Amino acid sequence: MIELNLRVLPLEAWAPARARPLCIFGPCSAESREQVLGTAHAIAGRHPTCLFRAGVWKPRTRPGTFEGVGVAGLAWLRAVREETGLAVCTEVARAEHVEACLEHGIDALWIGARTTVNPFAVQEIADALAGVDIPVFVKNPINPDLELWAGALERVHARGIARLGAIHRGFQALDNRPFRNTPRWELAVELKTRCPELPVLCDVSHIAGSPGVIPWVAQRAIDLAMDGWMIETHIDPASARSDAGQQVTPDQLDTILAGLTMKSRTVDARDRDELEDLRSRIRALDDAVLELLARRLEISKAIGRYKQAHSVTVLQVDQWRKNLEEYTARGEALGLGAAFIEALYDCLHEESIRRQTAFQQEPAPEAQG
Repeated sequence: MIELNLRVLPLEAWAPARARPLCIFGPCSAESREQVLGTAHAIAGRHPTCLFRAGVWKPRTRPGTFEGVGVAGLAWLRAVREETGLAVCTEVARAEHVEACLEHGIDALWIGARTTVNPFAVQEIADALAGVDIPVFVKNPINPDLELWAGALERVHARGIARLGAIHRGFQALDNRPFRNTPRWELAVELKTRCPELPVLCDVSHIAGSPGVIPWVAQRAIDLAMDGWMIETHIDPASARSDAGQQVTPDQLDTILAGLTMKSRTVDARDRDELEDLRSRIRALDDAVLELLARRLEISKAIGRYKQAHSVTVLQVDQWRKNLEEYTARGEALGLGAAFIEALYDCLHEESIRRQTAFQQEPAPEAQG
């Protein structure tokens, strides 16, 4: 595992009122002064430590759709802070966006998924942030590429941003059902594992895609020890000019939050012995699994020697498919999911192939030229 080259401030050192979870609420887009301020006032009385969000530049798939109100929306966000006391944030995609936000005193910025995929664009934003002390969040790229996400964080951090966070908003797949964007929770978990100090928030709305799925996604984020949520909130979602189907009203937001079960990140001393006993049992089983895997792969090497000696191809597709069907059936009978079995044996098959092909002779030096 490659560690992230980041030295960030812990969330408690800079989040509003040291809030945890850190909540970012507000509409997808700033549409009018009345809509922005109306939503902000409805949120502020119930969630005074949240960050208020609204996009003023909207990267859209097709031209001719609502692409945001631009710089005019920054003045509305400034009015939100003045009237409600809420800190405000918005998305930036270009250097001039950063400069305009700094001129208007925006409190925090985020880089969106469509921008994170482009290292040139991220570097341009990072360069514009050089010497600036402002919180910056980086959303994951639209494709499930952890290194691209990590690289964007490192580019911003290299320009002196220590109040840095990541936002997990899910990834585009061929079939995202029942979500708008497939969560791929394991990528967010690995990012957090690589840099435990890095705050990782969940963009619940962009994963869920509809209000009915939001509670499940928000609870899963809690269960995975994420540091907060971004939930799109609008005083009249039906009239929203972007992402109308996934936004909730302030009242709906309160109902969702009230239904969540918060979890502790530490174990009470009274329960620690029981938990450690369970963990020790897992470690013993893991040791046995590793020993079995080592023995299995030694047999793979023996198979490789046999195939080489008898001029048999390493890859035997029909045999592999037959094996996988049998493994899947056995695994499901033991209560293991088919997707888990397939992923596990894909890894084992890949390593077996690698070990078997290691017996192939390297070409002679004169043949390589």
